[in-house]
Amino acid sequence: MDPPATVDELVARATALAGRTLGDVARSLGMTVGDDGVRTKGKFGQILERALGGGESSKSEHDFPAIATELKTIPIGPRGPVESTYVCTLPLAGSEHLAWESSWVRAKLSRVLFVPIWVEVPSWRERRVGRPLLFSPTAAQEAILKADFDEVVGLFGAGRAEEVTAKLGRWLQVRPKAADGSARTATRTEAGEIVLTIPRGFYLRTRFTKAILRDPAALP
Repeated sequence: MDPPATVDELVARATALAGRTLGDVARSLGMTVGDDGVRTKGKFGQILERALGGGESSKSEHDFPAIATELKTIPIGPRGPVESTYVCTLPLAGSEHLAWESSWVRAKLSRVLFVPIWVEVPSWRERRVGRPLLFSPTAAQEAILKADFDEVVGLFGAGRAEEVTAKLGRWLQVRPKAADGSARTATRTEAGEIVLTIPRGFYLRTRFTKAILRDPAALP
């Protein structure tokens, strides 16, 4: 399938998937996915991205670069999202020079197609695709996201990486993000020394995704 030419076309394709199971979508694409929940977790987004005409972008681009749109799947249970949503990595090298206005996390969140995945059943193949939501932050929402960004990036820039925990940030939090526990990346201490630390990534809290699925302009 060709990539969607417009945002409206992308939304229409995603809406057409609502109600189908992931197994059905994967089979229609000829994709083979194992049963290991840990190993297949990242495949769910890939299945939907392929089904929507994506999957050709590089890590430095949007999922749908021609229309500058990200795709984010959200596992949903009876009470709403069951886990935080990964956005992108946080580059620690040169973090003192990072600014919200030119950041990749802001670009990623400027337009997002959220697709809920209902996870009440154990088998991923039987999990159903929910109705999509196209989201762009309001000015008020962006101001809060920027404040969260500035708080954590400011600590890294000041060499205070040890103070950055997942408890920081109203909506946007920073958590470890690595393929395995041995991965390390360089950052600076307050004294200016180069040290190695665990790579980090930006995540949207469940309180935020839960609220915007109900009301895209919400201020949770």
